[in-house]
Amino acid sequence: MKNGLGRSIAYFSMEVALENAVPTYSGGLGVLAGDTLRSAADLSIPMVGVSLLHRKGYFFQRLDEQGRQIEEPVVWSIEDRLDPCEPRVSIELEGRTVHVRAWSYDLTGVTGSTVPVYFLDANLEENAEKDRGLTDTLYGGDPYYRLRQEAFLGIAGVRMLRALGYGSLRRFHMNEGHAALLTLELARELGNLDRARELCVFTTHTPVPAGHDRFPMELVHRVLGPREELTQLFGNQSELNMTELGLHLSRYVNAVAKRHGEVSRAMFPNHPIDSITNGVHPVRWTCDFFHQLFDHQIPGWREDPFLLRRAVSIPTGEIWKTHRKAKRVLVEQVNSETNAGMDTESLTIGFARRFAPYKRADLLLHNPDAIRSIATEIGPIQIVYAGKAHPQDGNGKAILQRVVQIGRSFRPPVRFAFLENYDLALGKILTSGVDLWLNTPQPPLEASGTSGMKAALNGVPSLSVLDGWWVEGHLEGVTGWALDGGETLYEKLRTVARLYYGDRERFLEIMRSAIAFNGSYFNTHRMMLEYVQRAYL
Repeated sequence: MKNGLGRSIAYFSMEVALENAVPTYSGGLGVLAGDTLRSAADLSIPMVGVSLLHRKGYFFQRLDEQGRQIEEPVVWSIEDRLDPCEPRVSIELEGRTVHVRAWSYDLTGVTGSTVPVYFLDANLEENAEKDRGLTDTLYGGDPYYRLRQEAFLGIAGVRMLRALGYGSLRRFHMNEGHAALLTLELARELGNLDRARELCVFTTHTPVPAGHDRFPMELVHRVLGPREELTQLFGNQSELNMTELGLHLSRYVNAVAKRHGEVSRAMFPNHPIDSITNGVHPVRWTCDFFHQLFDHQIPGWREDPFLLRRAVSIPTGEIWKTHRKAKRVLVEQVNSETNAGMDTESLTIGFARRFAPYKRADLLLHNPDAIRSIATEIGPIQIVYAGKAHPQDGNGKAILQRVVQIGRSFRPPVRFAFLENYDLALGKILTSGVDLWLNTPQPPLEASGTSGMKAALNGVPSLSVLDGWWVEGHLEGVTGWALDGGETLYEKLRTVARLYYGDRERFLEIMRSAIAFNGSYFNTHRMMLEYVQRAYL
């Protein structure tokens, strides 16, 4: 569908993860955006997506001999994956006219409904050289570059939708504050802020300060020109907080888990903030082997993932047989890439996500002797890591290097591997192939987290800090295990190892419960129905 007929919701996100060959995402925010749009297509929700065309992608990762991360631009074929759109629009930045084009990608749902996603592109010959690379790099550059990017997403995004024929949109959903300048464009169209506010929905995603963009107000006025609306909203404040802009000019605001809602209301006490817990796209993140099992045992689960609660009736032997197939795929990839010598019998732990310091990727490895002791006394342990640190995050890169160096020091009965260049395909192999999914963020900084939800769909239980979604998804010894300040990480890991090696049937019951209790609920189908009910209608 290449016109606006029948579309009523526009979804704006700085990053969107659609497929491996379209590297326009960095992590959880983009994956969530892609899963959101996929479920909208499955559920025939009349939505359209807007993002930026990141020609350089979110870097290709390599590790050197010392375990240091090396970044390279991603080379990808835009013309092979996206379709060019005819309309052109423009915006004014620093008094210059910057021209904008768009590329489209259609997501088709299980019922045949489509959701188009548009990627805005500044690389046009008629633009000044300094503007042509404006959309190239995701989360790159200085505040000047980032502010112009966000103006591109918010302001040019609305104008492009109008040019494409989307004239009667009823809701504009901002996935994080990067798109908040769309509120000013709507206010310009409609003549006042109150009418713009009635169209807008805002989702805040993180308590971490780096996730709330701030720009000097002097820079804002220099780039965007005088903006009376900002003075009306914020008086003579010296900086523009994009989250505050989204909060002020949205009819509905939500956090992404119940616990995150509590944290967000404490951070922004002057704003009513609801919570809608994130999910993951059920078909996208379930591996092929579990696709086949569910198709046979739970017909209709693809259209209605709530049916996965019926997984409680699947024989545990079938779940184990299916899991071993997924595990074999992971082990073969690990051994092929790293020569780690892993096998399908040993307890295998997975950790993969952005190497932001608050995620504490090195917590598991702070006492290597404790891991060796568990592996020696109870049974072999295999540890698989993956993830990228932001190129400008020195602390994150140092943690990544420390993880790799400690991991390389292990010898059997502990084996370790770090898989480079974490992406969508590798994420699926990991979350379906390990036996235990580990998550160790510093509370209360994990707004939601979704990797454990992907693991649950594949029968992989979590060992996680009680933060984000796990506060809602955790049933101790039923869907997984919690790190809640009592027992140490190693004591809980010892408990898991004893079950895995000494009471396999009980371990399989936990795997089955992860599917039935977590997989059936923590998915983007449920999430999108909540957005329709609370935010869009």
